[in-house]
Amino acid sequence: MTVITCIDDLKRIYERRVPRMFFDYAESGSWTEQTFRENTSDFEDIYLRQRVAVDMSGRSTASQMIGQDVAMPVALAPVGLTGMQCADGEIKAARAAEKFGVPFTLSTMSINSIEDVAEATTAPFWFQLYTMRDTDYVSRLIQRAKDAKCSALVITLDLQILGQRHKDLKNGLSAPPKLTPSTIANLMTKWRWGIEMLGAKRRNFGNIVGHVDGISDSKDLGAWTAESFDPTLDWDKVAKIKEEWGGKVILKGILDAEDAKMALKVGADAIIVSNHGGRQLDGAMSSIRALPSILEAVGDQVEVHLDSGIRSGQDILKALAMGASGTYIGRAFVYGLGAMGEAGVTKALEVLHKELDTSMALCGRRRIDELGRDVLLIPEDFEGRWQA
Repeated sequence: MTVITCIDDLKRIYERRVPRMFFDYAESGSWTEQTFRENTSDFEDIYLRQRVAVDMSGRSTASQMIGQDVAMPVALAPVGLTGMQCADGEIKAARAAEKFGVPFTLSTMSINSIEDVAEATTAPFWFQLYTMRDTDYVSRLIQRAKDAKCSALVITLDLQILGQRHKDLKNGLSAPPKLTPSTIANLMTKWRWGIEMLGAKRRNFGNIVGHVDGISDSKDLGAWTAESFDPTLDWDKVAKIKEEWGGKVILKGILDAEDAKMALKVGADAIIVSNHGGRQLDGAMSSIRALPSILEAVGDQVEVHLDSGIRSGQDILKALAMGASGTYIGRAFVYGLGAMGEAGVTKALEVLHKELDTSMALCGRRRIDELGRDVLLIPEDFEGRWQA
C-alpha cells in the first residue's frame, strides 16, 4: 500500500491512472511554460523564520473567505474537464470540499453541470463564469447558478483569447476523447479509469451541451468554444455582470496593480492574483511575485486571494504571511481526484492542512490572523527591479 505524505505522491498515482491527454491538460502551461514553472519555483525563494519556546497548544487554521467560515483559507479552484480526470469528478471534489469545510468552485467548462453538483451537495458552492459572446446564454448561466443557490460568482478575466498550450493541441484534447489510434492505445492502459467512466453521469460539458442553441453533442462543441469567448470584455461589462448577479463577486486573473485598482472600483468582494496556472500569457510574472505590488495598491480595501503554483501547506503559509487572505488549489486537488477519487481530494486537503498547521507552529504562530511578513525572509529584489 502506498503511503501518501505529500502532494507529489498523489501526482505519481494520478499520472499512472489517468489518460495522457487529461494528465497533460492539467500538467502543462502555454508556450514555453516559463510562467507555469515559476509559479511553483518562486515559492522556494521565500524562507520561513523558525521560532521556538512558544506555547503551541490550541492551534487553529480556521478563517474566513468573503465572509464564509473555512477550515483553512484554501478554496478548490475552478478546473475545466474535472469530470474527465475521474468519473463524476466535480461531484466528488465538491463533496470532499464540503466535508472538509472549504469552498468548491465549479467551472463553466465542467463536465458535471451546476444542477448535478447542487443535487449532490448541501453546502453552497461558488460558480466560475467565462464571459461569452452569447449574452443570452451567459444570463441563463447566471440564473442557473442563482437557482442552485451558489454563494459567489467568480468571474475569470484572463481568458478573452485562449492561450496556446502545445500539449493539448498535439493530443487533440476533447471530452469525451476522440478515438484516434494513439488515444486508443493509451486508453487501453487505463482500464480502471475507463470502467469508472462508463458509469459516469456525464462525459461532455454539462453546462453547455443542451443549453446552447445548436449544441446537442460534443461534435459541435469544439467549434463553438473556439469562437465563443468574448474578446470585447471590459470593466463596464464586468460591472454589468456584477449587477446582474447581485451577490458576492470574486474577480480572477488579476496580475497587475492597475487592474487591481479597477477591480476595486467595480466593487469586487475579492480579487484573485492569478495567471491561470501559467496557461495563458507565458512570460508573465508568477502569482507569488505579483502579490506584493497588488497588496500595496489595494491594501485592505478588498480581499486579496492567490491562485497558481500552490503545491504544499508551506506555499499556503507563505502566501498568507505575505498578505493574502485566501488561496486556491487546482492541480493539487486534481492529482488527488485522478489518483483516488473523492478520497484523494480529501487526502490532498489533509496533506496541505497538516503541512500548514505544522509549519505555522514551527514559526511560532497558532492562528491564521497571527501570520504576517515577520515570519518570512523575503529577498530584497523578490519582485524584481525593472527599468521604467
